[in-house]
Amino acid sequence: MNTKILLVEDNAVLADTVVEHLEDAGFIVDYAADGITGLHLAVTESFDVLVLDVMLPGIDGFGICQKIRDEAKSDVPIIFLTARDQIDDKLIGFDSGADDYLVKPFNPDELIARVNSLVKRYRGEFNKKQLVVDDLILDMDTMQVYRAGKLLKVSPTGIRILKILMGQSPKVISKERLSEMLWDDLLPESDVLRSHLYLLRKAVDKSFKRTLIQTVPGLGVKIE
Repeated sequence: MNTKILLVEDNAVLADTVVEHLEDAGFIVDYAADGITGLHLAVTESFDVLVLDVMLPGIDGFGICQKIRDEAKSDVPIIFLTARDQIDDKLIGFDSGADDYLVKPFNPDELIARVNSLVKRYRGEFNKKQLVVDDLILDMDTMQVYRAGKLLKVSPTGIRILKILMGQSPKVISKERLSEMLWDDLLPESDVLRSHLYLLRKAVDKSFKRTLIQTVPGLGVKIE
C-alpha cells in the first residue's frame, strides 16, 4: 500500500529537501506552504501521515492539528517539525493531538523512520474489540475512550499508551519499556513520554474520584 504524506512547511528550501527525501524513500508527497491550504488539503483528501511546521502563515501547526482532531474527528498520525524545543511547546503540541515532535535541524532519515513507524502502528491498531479496566473503556474499533460513560478527549499517542497499559493491566510497565513499545528503536527525548503521560492522566483521572493511572516509584507505570 502506498503511503501518502502531507507536508505543510513555509520554508521553501527545507520543504524541497524534505519532499525529495520522502519521495526517494517511496512516499507520495503533497505539499502546502501555508496553514490554510494545509488544513484544506488535510480535511478534503486522505493521507497516512501529516508533517506540520508549527510557525505557519494563516493558521499555525497547533491550530491545524486541533481542528483535525476536534472538528474533522480524524486520528491520522501527525508529526510536528519545529525549532521550538521547550517543554511547554511540546505540551501544547501533544495536547492539540500530535503523535511525534521532531526538532529542527533534523536528519531526513530520522523523519522517514518516524513516518514508517507511525504508519505501521496506525495501520495495525484496528482490531475491533474493547479494552476495559474498571469504568474505563477503550473501543479499539472507533479508537474512542470512555470513563463512566463519558467520552474523553485523548490524543492518538495517549490512546496507544492506554492500549499498552490496559492490555497488560495490572502489570507495571517500566517507562523504558513503554517508550520502546511506542517508538520502537526511535526513542524520543526523555521528556516526550513524560509529557504524554501528564496529558493522559489529565484526561483520564482529573475529573474522577479514583486514580487509575498510577506511577510505581522505581518501577514504572500501571493502570488498575
